[in-house]
Amino acid sequence: MDEAKRARHFASDNNSGICPEVWAALEEANAGHVTGYGDDPWTEKAKQYVRDLFETDCEVFFVFNGTAANSLAVASMCDSYHSVISFDYSHVMTDECNAPGFFAPGVKMHPVSGENGKIQPDAIDRAARSRRDVHASMPRVVSLTQATELGTVYTTDELAGISKTARDLGLYVHMDGARFANAVASLGVKPREISWELGVDVLCLGGTKNGGAVGDAVVFFNENLPQNFLYRCKQAGQLASKMRFLAAQWIGLLEDGAWLRNAQNANRIAMLLENQLRGLPGVRILYPRQANAVFVDMPRRVFDGLHERGWHFYTDVGPHGARLMCSWDSTAEDVEAFVRDVVDLSK
Repeated sequence: MDEAKRARHFASDNNSGICPEVWAALEEANAGHVTGYGDDPWTEKAKQYVRDLFETDCEVFFVFNGTAANSLAVASMCDSYHSVISFDYSHVMTDECNAPGFFAPGVKMHPVSGENGKIQPDAIDRAARSRRDVHASMPRVVSLTQATELGTVYTTDELAGISKTARDLGLYVHMDGARFANAVASLGVKPREISWELGVDVLCLGGTKNGGAVGDAVVFFNENLPQNFLYRCKQAGQLASKMRFLAAQWIGLLEDGAWLRNAQNANRIAMLLENQLRGLPGVRILYPRQANAVFVDMPRRVFDGLHERGWHFYTDVGPHGARLMCSWDSTAEDVEAFVRDVVDLSK
């Protein structure tokens, strides 16, 4: 297949391009000379937009990627003898090369299981209480992914229960929000309603997967945590000299609501994809589709045939099956073409 004829796939929302609003903001930020390392009006404006989005006074830092955001955020809460409780297929657990343990040497990741990608309060309680003596790592952080790695979304009630358990155990709450916008779009809530109002101490807010070029934001709601965080960023190679280009993207995303429109489109196309795949012979939907990912199982020959026809998607995310990820620029035509090939290969 000619790659130019099918430029959009379902492998990852990282593979999508830059949305027009971000592109325009970057172009505008490119004019003239501006002071580096974040001491510029673009960065200050972007930080204020994030504060306005969450309707609270919070500390905001821009870094190059989600791995750095999550790992440095966790490191800001941990000493070398601490542990982090997280879902066993979460990104911080399986896809970041133990970067939290690199930036906070000695920190241990403590995996727990749960249904549909979510951890439950009782699992957190068991993990935290399993060993409380000096011979084991001391639990310090509960790390949640919203939306989850399996395409589901924590409800406000679920988050409230987790937060209460964490507080009762003396634990911080970190949220990996690489697809936080998709969760907001799915639940139809205000960002504050699934973040600081429910006890989230620090949120890593994803921009790259939502139409940005590069960079995520680390948002501290707990005022006691961000002290000296800029030193962590500098030491980790995450303090951008031309910071305005990281910051300007957030102006493009947040200024007139592009961040939410992008997420709504990705979710809507994922729902269309799920609906058209459901009920096809040999196709099984594995988890509830609540954001922009559809997890499916199909006969191996169908997966192989789709790959041979040029479709890109992953079969190594989660326990089994394939992940079909929709993006801000995914279209109904993409879904129709994919489903046609599934039907053809299933004959």
